[in-house]
Amino acid sequence: MSSNSEMIAYEQVCIIVDFGKGSKIVQTAKKHGISGGTILVGKGTVKNRLLEMLGINDIRKEIIILVSDKNTVHHAIEQLDKKFKFSKPNHGIVYTTSIYRVLGAKCMKETINEESGVNNTMYHAITVIVEKGNAELVIDAATEAGSKGGTIINARGSGIHETSKLFSMNIEPEKELVLILSEKESTENIISSIRSKLKIDEPGNGIIFIQDVNKTYGLYQ
Repeated sequence: MSSNSEMIAYEQVCIIVDFGKGSKIVQTAKKHGISGGTILVGKGTVKNRLLEMLGINDIRKEIIILVSDKNTVHHAIEQLDKKFKFSKPNHGIVYTTSIYRVLGAKCMKETINEESGVNNTMYHAITVIVEKGNAELVIDAATEAGSKGGTIINARGSGIHETSKLFSMNIEPEKELVLILSEKESTENIISSIRSKLKIDEPGNGIIFIQDVNKTYGLYQ
């Protein structure tokens, strides 16, 4: 019989804020039980007038990735929301996704999250990895299919032969990563548009993966 510790459900938190706020968010999260995080630099790409979905306009963003058990995550983001006011317009976007399996993290037991995928999610997190220079094409394709915008991350490693690691995937140098939050009913249209415009099904043209979003702050219809 599995012990209770082996049945812990882990979640990932993605927080997108204006440049310069990332370190303060990581420090606050640590005070509330999340021991570490990763800060990435991206660019908001929303082109319409309304401040919606991922990004506000064409300015630098910081993307903070945090992982912990479900209870700790929910407590931490409630405290983060109290301090950083994500529920107010223009203060940032927060969403959580279920982690199906954790391997190689010494602070966490290897586990399978049996709750993953069973919630009645309203949103999907779409991640697209493409050659450098093609991220804007991804945004254009997604926008044509009804997306409100996205966040572009330059995923190049610190050295020309190095790789960055995100979502347990190796991101080779000279790649761009696009994060898009999609309403569930729009996801298939957005994915189809990206696949067609970027010819994703042809070898080497890119990767798309989709995660269920469990909880959000700062999203406005």
